[in-house]
Amino acid sequence: MSIAELLKGAAELFPDEVVTQAHVRHVDLPGGVGRFALVTLDNGLDHTKPTTFGPRSLANIDAAIDRIEKEASEGTIVGAGVTGKPFIFAVGADLKGLVGVKTLEDGLASGRAGHDVFKRLAGLAVPTFAYYNGAAMGGGVEIGLHCTYRTVSAATPAFSLPEVFLGLVPGWGGCTLLPNLIGADRAVSVIIENSLNQNRQLKGGQVYDLGIADALFEGADFLEQSLLWSAAVLKGELAVARPEVDRGEAWDAAVARGRAIADAKVHGAAPAAYRALDIIAAVKDGDLQAGFDAEDRALAELILSSELRSGNYAFNLVQKRAKRPAGAPDKNLARPVTKVGVVGAGLMASQLALLFVRRLEVPVVLTDIDQERVDKGVAYVHGEIDKLLLKSRINPDKSNQLKALVTGVLDKAEAFSDADFVIEAVFEELGVKQKVFAELEAVAPAHAVFATNTSSLSVSEMASKLNHPERVVGFHFFNPVAVLPLLEIVRCEQTDEASLATAFGVARKLKKTAVLVKDAPAFVVNRILTRFMGEIQNVIDEGTPVAVAERAVEPLGLPMSPLVLLELVGPAIGLHVSETLHGAFPDRFTVSPNLAAVVKAGKRGFYTYDSGKPELDPEVAALLDQGDSVLTEEQTRDRVLDAVAQEIGLMLAEGVVAEPEDIDLCLITGAGWPFHLGGITPYLDREGVSERVNGKRFLAPGVASVPV
Repeated sequence: MSIAELLKGAAELFPDEVVTQAHVRHVDLPGGVGRFALVTLDNGLDHTKPTTFGPRSLANIDAAIDRIEKEASEGTIVGAGVTGKPFIFAVGADLKGLVGVKTLEDGLASGRAGHDVFKRLAGLAVPTFAYYNGAAMGGGVEIGLHCTYRTVSAATPAFSLPEVFLGLVPGWGGCTLLPNLIGADRAVSVIIENSLNQNRQLKGGQVYDLGIADALFEGADFLEQSLLWSAAVLKGELAVARPEVDRGEAWDAAVARGRAIADAKVHGAAPAAYRALDIIAAVKDGDLQAGFDAEDRALAELILSSELRSGNYAFNLVQKRAKRPAGAPDKNLARPVTKVGVVGAGLMASQLALLFVRRLEVPVVLTDIDQERVDKGVAYVHGEIDKLLLKSRINPDKSNQLKALVTGVLDKAEAFSDADFVIEAVFEELGVKQKVFAELEAVAPAHAVFATNTSSLSVSEMASKLNHPERVVGFHFFNPVAVLPLLEIVRCEQTDEASLATAFGVARKLKKTAVLVKDAPAFVVNRILTRFMGEIQNVIDEGTPVAVAERAVEPLGLPMSPLVLLELVGPAIGLHVSETLHGAFPDRFTVSPNLAAVVKAGKRGFYTYDSGKPELDPEVAALLDQGDSVLTEEQTRDRVLDAVAQEIGLMLAEGVVAEPEDIDLCLITGAGWPFHLGGITPYLDREGVSERVNGKRFLAPGVASVPV
């Protein structure tokens, strides 16, 4: 089948494609080198709508290559290059088109179409150049790999092969060409390790250092410098040297390292990483066509997998739904925030102060019960700003400006009399927080919004003794504050629209993923995780060995095991939240006597790490008082998942969030729930747990799964 026929068939599956044009213009290279054909990839939209490749876009690139191929064969050009519109090179295949594929044949056609078009660049009678002028991902990276030479802009903010993260493989040459260009070990870092580390991006300088690009130029005159460099290469004045690729034991060791990374991250629960590694292993001998054929097969099969649909669903949640929070009020109702107050100066409060001053760049003032605590909190923020300066993340002027904005005083009247937004991060006890809010109401202006960072207490009850409870919102961050994007915004019974709109406005400026949640015990993430962890703890208390209970949930591919997560959260905090939820829902949430014993003994967790890996602490083992009911891994997993499915069903019935999508968005951005699962509800649907427990799916067939 011809390229044109492949692309015509694919286009029929994707009627809504945002089409990328491939504009060809000619330039005369300096030094009398000759005429050069330059292709610019451009979808006609600004940089907020990155250039993508669907079937019509590939057809346009194919037509541009037709023209260049003719000119090359006639000798009227000496070379050809590909670049992108301002700030964007290209970000790869348009996934909306891929999820429309319903048969293996159509999936194979999608893979072959990309290969057949891109391979033509390598087959031209003249050298070809890719000029990575901005963001490049997936197919955008791969079209450049088919070229003879590559340059990259130092201003490039994001460069990656993210397919494994989404449940695919780099299927238009990435798995084959990249290891043959830079070696298997570096390719594994880009294709596997970076993808499975929450889609870590490379900067322009890193792309050059890895050897993916042959030259690095500043962004201001990137294209001009790239053309001058190309002229020198074509004239023979500049030879591009690339280190020889080690095709011996180092290649096998790299693949083995990739498998260890995949095992640690997804525990065999998602196939994409392993398929990519199989291809990398298979192209050790440099047989490119065999690699391309293997990419086609892997791509076709993975396109039809539930993992891709779940990954695409998760991608849409964090890229689209997160930007338009369900239930958020009209943003025009938000009041300006020109000063922020933070009650408390401990670690969490200090992290919040740092975030507010960095993102809002307004005065931030901390208070606490004594001057020593206040000074320590301010010193922490100043110290973190100094670290940003040392890392060249900010310049000296910005450092001085930010530090000058952060102050601390004991007197709340002095601190908050002109504050527009005040957040408390004090001890997690209702009476303490009610006292803080009463003190704030006495000194803060009438328009000021009061926010609480409580993780499990009733925000409505916290505000109940105020004269104006309508100004109170929950503003629940996740630790570490600088890393986890989620912000649960809690609407109380009396919160007014203006206060809520102001809270969402602040969240946007903080660059957080805000989800509106009802004022229900532990809100979303902590409620689900506590039910999940509680059931694991119940199974252990009843007699199942710790190792069995931990292994039981490995197929979920969670970022860490339940008891390692408990250690990260802190057993005392975990115990406190379980007690809160037991008080609210005693029939479903238990308080583990063994966990209480661990906390009472002052243990930081269940494990020691003396051997470099987690092993059950003998002192903790001696504390455990277990029954004689021993479950298998499968029985444990079923019981845990049934509990989680029941809890999510109840939360949706209570209206804790608007839809199941918000549950998944919360778990992905607040708890690191695996992207390839799509959160939790697609997994529960796919495994049949939702219907077994609740009698129905959470999501309609096809939303995050293969259409029936």
